[in-house]
Amino acid sequence: MSHIVHERKKLLLRVRRIKGQVDAMEKALNDEPDCMAVLQQIASIRGAVNGLMVEMLEDHIREQLGSEEALPKQRQQDLEQVVNVLRSYLK
Repeated sequence: MSHIVHERKKLLLRVRRIKGQVDAMEKALNDEPDCMAVLQQIASIRGAVNGLMVEMLEDHIREQLGSEEALPKQRQQDLEQVVNVLRSYLK
């Protein structure tokens, strides 16, 4: 996945923001939690993870499936992998 190497800094920043959000939610739960604040934090975390997934999927699809050099058999294998990941993610 050469696209990960090219986008490493950007992806790591996203992951660190998600980690910060999870840490903040843990802290809130350890304190006197306000239910709405925790729910909002969960929604924010989910949105951040969804954004990361979309970015990774888009880059992977463009790099792997959109490659002119990919052989049909390899493209089909990559497509099956993406479908399996999507099915797992959307459960």
